[in-house]
Amino acid sequence: MRSRSSENSRKRMDAPHESVEDTSESAASTSSREPASEDADKETASLIEKSRRGNKAAFAKLVNKYKSQVAGIAYRMVNDYDDAKDITQLVFVKTAENLSSYDSSKKFSTWLYRITVNASIDYIRKHKRHAHELLDNYADSLENSDASPAEVYHRKYIRYLVMKAAERLTAKQKAAFILKDMEGHEVSEVAEILNMPEATVRWYVHRARLKLRRELRSSLGVDLLGPQIINSLIRN
Repeated sequence: MRSRSSENSRKRMDAPHESVEDTSESAASTSSREPASEDADKETASLIEKSRRGNKAAFAKLVNKYKSQVAGIAYRMVNDYDDAKDITQLVFVKTAENLSSYDSSKKFSTWLYRITVNASIDYIRKHKRHAHELLDNYADSLENSDASPAEVYHRKYIRYLVMKAAERLTAKQKAAFILKDMEGHEVSEVAEILNMPEATVRWYVHRARLKLRRELRSSLGVDLLGPQIINSLIRN
């Protein structure tokens, strides 16, 4: 039997559903890192407390504050916009249902991103989906830069190959790699999000980088992947 708080939490999802849909097109370029601000932390704490008391408007604001970061992680995990939208919806349903169990002494974003990674891994295991976004999706909008269209297209092609190669990683390797090398979190943050020792995170990231280098060497015929290049190719 569901508790009254769980039922109320599910009802709280009514308001933010439409706003979650708007995140898909920008998910690929969104980082889950949030600005370190005491005021922001106070605002989040206030929204959480109000949401726990059944304030739908407060929960909608909480969703709006974190939906892009959640969608960004989900997209990089599954490499599909539609699947990422489904996962994002699921994450905030789970958030609403479990908000009463959130430990306010811990960082909310860490708790939320853990839900996101776990939901993404579960989705991958359940649907066994692989990357199928077309290369054209990466090249249909050229960035405003001094680079020529050919250079920008080549950059996007490398990024596409990295994302495709990442599909060969184990779920945990992929999660660690995405959070560390693509989202830019510190090892300590990744360890807390994934609930594992820092040494394990480093090992997963190391193994992921080796696998990606092998895949790209096979695809391109050259060995061009170091951590700095990965960052410049994917996170920009």
